[in-house]
Amino acid sequence: MSVQNTIEQKLGSGFRVEFLQVENESHRHSVPPNSETHFKVTLVSGDFEGQGKVKRHQAIYRVLAEELAGEVHALALHLYTPEEWSAVGAAPASPNCMGGSKHDPALKG
Repeated sequence: MSVQNTIEQKLGSGFRVEFLQVENESHRHSVPPNSETHFKVTLVSGDFEGQGKVKRHQAIYRVLAEELAGEVHALALHLYTPEEWSAVGAAPASPNCMGGSKHDPALKG
């Protein structure tokens, strides 16, 4: 099973899902072709009612602990209650990859 499918399955069974989108954004980063290392997750669930962002993220990290300890390098999380989702309607677009710190002149010695 692909990493993306595993993430979808675990989140689907770990939360009361109203909307779930898992996007493999690895191709937008400096990784080999067909990598599954960078993901964007948009999840709408009533389970997030009364929780702040930190608690929501911690809940996701618990469910995806194995993937985060292994092949997943980056996980962008956009977590909403149904009410929040109806107000925003879409997750923000991901920024373009900047190529990592090797391109940051401030970090060059």
